[in-house]
Amino acid sequence: MVFFKRFSVLFSVLFLGMCVIGVQAQAAGQLEVFSWWTSGGEAAALESLFTAYNAAYPGVEIVNATVAGGGGSAARGVLQTRLAGGTPPDTWQVHPGFELIGQYVEPEFIVSLTDLYKEEGWFDVTPKALIDLMSVGDDVYQVTVGVHRGNGLWYNKKILDEKGIAVGDAMSVDEFFEIAEKLKAAGVTPLCVGDSGIWATAELFENTLLGVIGPEKYLGLWNGSASFADPDVVKALETYGRMLDYQNSDHSALSWDQAVKKLIEGTCVFNSMGDWAYGEFANAGLKDNVDFGWVSHPGSAGSFVVVADGFIQANNAPNPENAKNWLRTVGSKEAQEAFNPLKGSICARTDCDRAKFGAYHNWSMDSFAKDALVPTLVHGSAAPADFQQAVNDAVTSFVVDRNVKAFSQNLVQAAQSSGFGK
Repeated sequence: MVFFKRFSVLFSVLFLGMCVIGVQAQAAGQLEVFSWWTSGGEAAALESLFTAYNAAYPGVEIVNATVAGGGGSAARGVLQTRLAGGTPPDTWQVHPGFELIGQYVEPEFIVSLTDLYKEEGWFDVTPKALIDLMSVGDDVYQVTVGVHRGNGLWYNKKILDEKGIAVGDAMSVDEFFEIAEKLKAAGVTPLCVGDSGIWATAELFENTLLGVIGPEKYLGLWNGSASFADPDVVKALETYGRMLDYQNSDHSALSWDQAVKKLIEGTCVFNSMGDWAYGEFANAGLKDNVDFGWVSHPGSAGSFVVVADGFIQANNAPNPENAKNWLRTVGSKEAQEAFNPLKGSICARTDCDRAKFGAYHNWSMDSFAKDALVPTLVHGSAAPADFQQAVNDAVTSFVVDRNVKAFSQNLVQAAQSSGFGK
């Protein structure tokens, strides 16, 4: 089954190169693509884009400038150094919202892609809400290749089946703790966490915050109608602390994908993570609803945390035409249909063929269509970079001292210092 799925993906990207983009054999030179996609599932998905590009532009050498570190935790620093030094890559991975606009549009590190959107007809197949997150005025600056759902709770289905534990269509916070207690009593570690990159446990916090306070108040934290001093936020901090009581003892030594691997191997059961985790399951040959399952992070059913990945074209890119052709590739229907089943995300386009996606992806597509769409702090769309860093620092301290009062004060002060919220 896995073989035929991978064969289908390879055929799709080759067909894309030959028939869809329009082969331009005269293209030559290099294309440097900068990203942080280095885990097994991420690398396989990125390779599908390279295959599509190479098929259409065989004379161009792709320089794969990946920097390891989930969520771009290490890559962004490397990229900022290069931009400050005037040596940008041709294109790089980016998230919409504050990250795109504050870090790259406003300093004029990237160029407008509005004309490309018009040429390719992308305004007709890209949701307006996503366009707005990638735009300043009438200019759009990013081509999104996939949309991840950040608030997933993944589980080892076989272990839960062995223990006689059933997971329904949704899970409350109380239900999670009841199951965690049963697993702990049975000698099984309930929660897999890998926070050697602090963003992974910050994502656990972000998802818990959403699950406790709900989407309306969660959005209010970012638009100024709610306060980080709210009692419900404090309750979320307490709940996050309780969740940490059930995590694996080696969490600080593991990366996010190593924590997912522990789930796959059955040494722990749950993992709160965006659906890039799905790419790890697919890369390991696991089957949806057989080997692993999923549900919204406890309490967060009805919400979709949007983590959208895309690429831009650098201002003064060394190879501007090759960069533009890269964007044509990643923005195409065929490339997105090949990339997203491997990555765990869904298409940014509205015209992808759902039949080419499995059970999880169709579930995610349904959620994207009907649930409350909310931004992510951890991945740069909800708030400025200085607040994101302040939260990471606060989370780092809390993981060690579990001081809810100090955690709350740090969040309130950080929001005030950043000039937003209450």
